[in-house]
Parts: sequence; C-alpha cells; structure tokens
Amino acid sequence: MAVWNPWRGCRKCSDGCLHCYIHKGDAKRKMDTNLIVQTKDFYKPIEKLKNGSYKMKAGMVFLCFSSDFLIEDADEWRGECWAMMKERQDCTFLFLTKRIERFMECIPEDWGNGYQNVVVCCTVENQKNADRKLAVFQSLPIRHKCITAQPLLEAMDLEGYLEDIELVVVGGESDYYARPLDYDWVLDIREQCIRKKVDFEFRQCGTHFIKDGRQYKLKTKDLCSQARKADINYKADRES
Repeated sequence: MAVWNPWRGCRKCSDGCLHCYIHKGDAKRKMDTNLIVQTKDFYKPIEKLKNGSYKMKAGMVFLCFSSDFLIEDADEWRGECWAMMKERQDCTFLFLTKRIERFMECIPEDWGNGYQNVVVCCTVENQKNADRKLAVFQSLPIRHKCITAQPLLEAMDLEGYLEDIELVVVGGESDYYARPLDYDWVLDIREQCIRKKVDFEFRQCGTHFIKDGRQYKLKTKDLCSQARKADINYKADRES
C-alpha cells in the first residue's frame, strides 16, 4: 500500500479534532498546521520511471492523511487529483473526511455514481455529528462508502445509517489527555454491524480504556496491538 499526500495542513472542525495527530506533530516541528500547502508529492501517482512505468505501485493508496481531501483551501488543486485517480485505474484511493457536507461541491464533472477506484470514509465521533454527517453521507453518489468512528467518544447508534456501507472502523484517542474509550461502546457498534452485515474493525484502543467498569492507561505503542488481541473484527458474509 502507498500513501499520497498532495497537500498538508488542516484546521480543526469537529469534536474529534481536539487531540489531532497532525496538529501535535506539526507543533513538535514548529510548523503552522493552519497553512495548507501543496507537497512535493502532488504528482506522485503519475510520476514515471525511465522505462515508462509508474513509480507508485498498483494497489491501495491512502490519500490525504496529512490534511482533509475536501478542505476548502485545496479547491483549486483537487481537480488535478481527480484526474490522476482516474488515470490510475490500477489503484484504489481511500480518503477520510470530516467535511462530507462539501462533497457535492468537490466532485469532478464525470463523477456520475462515483469512480469505481475511490473509497470515501466519513468520520464521526459522537451521536450529534453522526446524525448530522451520516444523514448527508447516505444520500451521496459514492460507490464505496466507509465510516470511521475514531476517536469514538461515546456510545453511538449507527444502525440506521449502515445501508450501502462496506466497513465501519472504530478506535480510541491517543493522547496524554485523551478522552476515554469504553469497550462496551465498541462492542455495541460491532453488534450493529453484524445485524446489518457490514464489515467491522476495531483499529485501536484509547490511551484511557474502560473495560468491565475498570479504567486502564495504555501506552501509545500498544494501542493497536491490544485492539488486535481483542479479536473482534468482523467480516460480513453478504451472500447469505
């Protein structure tokens, strides 16, 4: 898999952004996260080797993980990115967005019902934002839809929004001051996914993790491995 960050920088826009890893990393490097700029990798998908083949290999591409693909500041650049994605049919491009309400303003003219090689993941963190964003998301013309509830900040009822969703990912917050993640919230969303035959993945525990009423403080390096040890990921059998 590859990572393609055509621009960097972002602005906090939702409750889940409080301890954003982009802002924390930039603060350590003394960079202004609010400044959205193109990166040297802008044309990465179509750069070629001397023999004419693409430098970036075919397969899954994580797009714009140092920003938000739908952020307003990138409106003038996004068209070229869509064109590159359309050219690279051998790649599947996945991006997360907290700005799903802007989606219809940001698509190319030939989008139609969506590009087959683009996966759009709407991020939510609490019921308020789930109700607001997923009501929009479920009506959008997108071939491949996912939901990310990370950081998951409270119990959420997503079941009414899971039609045509391929995957739900949940996870906790990673920070010294992280808001707690209750394992019961994770299990409840898992059950919703099972009932609706939607793939489910528990991506990471939170720094402050609650299980069976007891709170634990976990090290950042252990958050993903502890989630894997729970062994609760679910792959839906949509044929049955």
